[in-house]
Amino acid sequence: MPNSTTRFPLAAALLAATALAGGSALALDATVPAKPSYEAVAAEIRATIDPKADPCQSFYQYACGGWLAKTTLPADESQFGRGFSQLADTNREVLHGVLEELAKKPGTDPDNRKLGAFYASCMDEGAIEKAGAAPLAPLFAEIDKATDVASALTVAAKLQREGIEALLSTAVEGDFKDPDLSIAYLTQGGLGLPDRDYYLKEDAESKTLLADYQAHVAKMLGLAGESSADAARHAAAIVVFETSLAKASLPRAEMRDPNKVYHRVDPAALAAMSDGLSWSPFFAGLGQPNLSLISAAPEGFFKGLAETLKKTDLDTVRADFRWLAVHSRADQLSKAFVDEDFAFFDKRLQGQQELQVRWKRCVEATDNAIGFALGRAFVERQFAGESKKVAVEMIQDIEHSFEAGLPQLAWMDDTTRARAKEKTAVLVNKIGYPDKWRDYSALVVASDAGYFANSRAATRFEVDRLLAKIGQKVDRTEWGMTPPTVNAYYNPLRNEMVFPAGVLQPPFFSKDHPAAMNYGGIGMAMGHELTHGFDDQGRQFDGSGRLREWWDPAVVGRFQERTQCVQDLYSGFEVEPGVKVNGKLTLGENIADFGGIKASFHGWHSWSERNGSPGPLIQGFTNDQLFFLGFAQSWCSLRRPEFSKMLATVDPHSPPNFRVDGPLSNFPAFAETFHCAAGTPMNRAQRCEVW
Repeated sequence: MPNSTTRFPLAAALLAATALAGGSALALDATVPAKPSYEAVAAEIRATIDPKADPCQSFYQYACGGWLAKTTLPADESQFGRGFSQLADTNREVLHGVLEELAKKPGTDPDNRKLGAFYASCMDEGAIEKAGAAPLAPLFAEIDKATDVASALTVAAKLQREGIEALLSTAVEGDFKDPDLSIAYLTQGGLGLPDRDYYLKEDAESKTLLADYQAHVAKMLGLAGESSADAARHAAAIVVFETSLAKASLPRAEMRDPNKVYHRVDPAALAAMSDGLSWSPFFAGLGQPNLSLISAAPEGFFKGLAETLKKTDLDTVRADFRWLAVHSRADQLSKAFVDEDFAFFDKRLQGQQELQVRWKRCVEATDNAIGFALGRAFVERQFAGESKKVAVEMIQDIEHSFEAGLPQLAWMDDTTRARAKEKTAVLVNKIGYPDKWRDYSALVVASDAGYFANSRAATRFEVDRLLAKIGQKVDRTEWGMTPPTVNAYYNPLRNEMVFPAGVLQPPFFSKDHPAAMNYGGIGMAMGHELTHGFDDQGRQFDGSGRLREWWDPAVVGRFQERTQCVQDLYSGFEVEPGVKVNGKLTLGENIADFGGIKASFHGWHSWSERNGSPGPLIQGFTNDQLFFLGFAQSWCSLRRPEFSKMLATVDPHSPPNFRVDGPLSNFPAFAETFHCAAGTPMNRAQRCEVW
């Protein structure tokens, strides 16, 4: 069962993949010092830019060319960026120190003891190696109980409680039409590969990759104890089975439509749309035998799932369950499993050359398992008290700028404009860390239990915590990201923006940067998340988080004309030779980038007017130029070609270079700031504008 924010189809994050965070403790201050000295900042800017590049041809190349030329992509990374990755590395070192200390001296605090024990069990490679495949035995014994379709559904549900997405995916979130009520969401899933397209494309490269996947599945089943003949036979059948599920699944871009991922049903209606298949065994396996608060969508998937189950022999279904169990637990097993999992999913699919050292993987695993306890330790060490105050001031500037821009949008009518202001007025901002920390008292982590058992306990704790919410009032104080996370998100069901402490640090936000750069860095992120409330998804939810059409139909039509311009623009951008950006899949993020840069730029000007416009702070650059450099230089990134191709299929975000050049080439203030002539690449003759 996925985390409802990081994997739920509507929660829009700034970055595709969540990273860990940390960094130096800062008393951040957005005001200009009495005697500012920005020599270090100036040196860093000049080292990062490519002075030979023309900012009016590609601002990304101009802003990042120096960094790109001198930076080597680490062997243990598939991507590395000057902003997110460098900050994540610094912060991970901090968390590493915290966990090493707690592993040796846990003290008496219950959460700290659990953190220390979990991390220590992850680092105990000797015990993990000695256990081999044995920890899988209880899961396999449960899987063997799938002797007919009904018992297969029961087993699939029990695997869901283990965090294994057998047959489909499940989540718990607010009801789209009643956002204060938590309900269960059943949706398409059950695939070992990252997306349905990997099974369905007919080109030679895709067919080769699918064959490599089948070989990988066979190897993993062999490591789990099957004979080579059985493993090969099962792997071939699993690919056929998963391909059938893929055919029943909607393309990822279509899953961005809230109306296609929400469909309230009762058990009888769910059975009817599933070709008569009873879901009572599944609900019983979840420990929710009387479950009736259900959304099941897309509808066609459930008919396809039922047909697939009825035509597939149970030996194949059990084999698929075993494969998914091994796949989901590979990182908790012996070196042979870890290495084979890395060889396919990290190296073959993403181009990563080396496996990360164990401590890095164990820090990430601990954050995933007990992240809010680790986050509390992080905040105590790394998040200065003034940071929250300054961040709130910046958000207020950006929200006011967004509202001030609404009257200038000729495509809106007065009624819709007034409602948009109302939605912005009730937007909730969460900064740094939650007011109430998560209670882990029910989680049992033992120093002698072993890593597999501790991970399993943490997963069961989290899934049971989510399942217990069904039928309860949504807790709007909860966070979907842990405080150390280098990311941010907007959740339309709660009309909230969340900025963890982990991202409120350099290069996005620092007392050592001119205010213009802070507004270009974290300010752009704030404007981005704010605009998500009004992108093609978010605009369909009102200020309370309810899915309803609150716009005049004529306004919707004019909005869609403008979003189509953005979709067409990005669909023309080439990621790798022959691979282009999916403009439909990335539309929401691109709209948010367009609106974010505009709101943050005007927010910076509001700050400047309120505090007195400072003169040029760094020789050779105006303050407006520093704003755009603060934005662009946080996105300088290197990626492996394999990873770029994978993200073109699965990621709703455009590549970093297009996230810079796309919105800026359509923003008149940028062209004015850098004196770009009309018709140059960074001053498009035909501009797109939404917000």
